[in-house]
Amino acid sequence: MRIMTQMAVRLVGCCVLGAAATLALAQEAAPAKPAVGSKASPAEVYGKLLSSLEKEIVPAAEAMPEDKYDFVPTTGEYKGVNNFGQQVKHVAQANGYLFHDPDKPMPDTKAKFEALKTKAEMVQALKDSFAEAHAFVDAMTAENAFVVTAHGTRAGMATLGLAHMMDHYGQMVEYLRLNGIIPPASRH
Repeated sequence: MRIMTQMAVRLVGCCVLGAAATLALAQEAAPAKPAVGSKASPAEVYGKLLSSLEKEIVPAAEAMPEDKYDFVPTTGEYKGVNNFGQQVKHVAQANGYLFHDPDKPMPDTKAKFEALKTKAEMVQALKDSFAEAHAFVDAMTAENAFVVTAHGTRAGMATLGLAHMMDHYGQMVEYLRLNGIIPPASRH
């Protein structure tokens, strides 16, 4: 009995130490929450929103099987809509436009995106477009966010880009669900 008691005490001690270590690591890893009333930079604000959408859209694109990338709903009012792969390509191409550095010339990417045929190519183009979007957002400052450029302000273009992605993410979710696939962001 005495050995059992000692083992129980050691087990409880290990659990307490383990929990304390886990809590300490979690507190170290968690970024400090900004104080209420403090200012956040445009890059921080838009960066968090962009990262959040990226964590929904890219896994949704990866979740659809390649043989379903040409899927278009057939029941209801869906005449002329983009198939799933076209949705992915459209988001990637639009990201290149909406998150484009206004100090650089706008490239013509139509042929580049029309050439994408496989799921892997489309998903890579989507990932690349998010990298470009992050570079655009990371370069936003309090000084340049609301300066008028040829296409509006950086903050305005980023806002439009985020709203555009939300719209197409909703469509992608519908296509996934119509194929019996639970979107990764809904699998909690």
